[in-house]
Amino acid sequence: MSRLAQRHPRRPPTNYFDSNAARLAANLPPEDIDLALRRALDGMLEEDKWANLKAGFEALHDAREIKEKVVKAWHSMPAWLDVKPAITRLKELGYEIFVHANGTTRLQLDLCRSSGLSFDMLFSSELLGVYKPDRDSYEKLLSLLKLKGEECVLVAAHAYDTRGAREVGMRTVYVRRWTDDVLEDMDVVKGENDAFLEGMEGLGDVIRGF
Repeated sequence: MSRLAQRHPRRPPTNYFDSNAARLAANLPPEDIDLALRRALDGMLEEDKWANLKAGFEALHDAREIKEKVVKAWHSMPAWLDVKPAITRLKELGYEIFVHANGTTRLQLDLCRSSGLSFDMLFSSELLGVYKPDRDSYEKLLSLLKLKGEECVLVAAHAYDTRGAREVGMRTVYVRRWTDDVLEDMDVVKGENDAFLEGMEGLGDVIRGF
């Protein structure tokens, strides 16, 4: 994730993660991620440190269209370079591989296409009707897959996600990314998960060893 979506402790929930948490706390359904990211962009531009960027947008006659392009860029982001080899290895080992993430199904489809990745199924918060890390999100996933928590491994770069998965009995592998969880204590995160990796190299062997 970029600065657009990183948590900022002194600002209201205009950023993506806090916006999701606020909607979850208010028992509201998931909203279109493009709307949330557009609001996050507007909120970021109100911060003093981005004053020059805001002024640049305001100087454009087509600022609204440019903002839309910025938001839509999320639909074509490439994956981390270590992801595709790891997915290929997991498939070689015979595992079913699913995407279980907040966002829209359209976003997931677009990201799979832009990254050249394929999965057995895509499960979005839009499709499941609830955000992670709510317990219902994981339980609905397990119900649809006809699997038990202990039969699954969740791989994620967000501690809130691995914590939610562990609540339903899943094993968890945390993959540290320098762009994510910047406010988390990594020593704590290491102790919470079955494995803690600095990248996805060797992921297949880790999971096979469980």
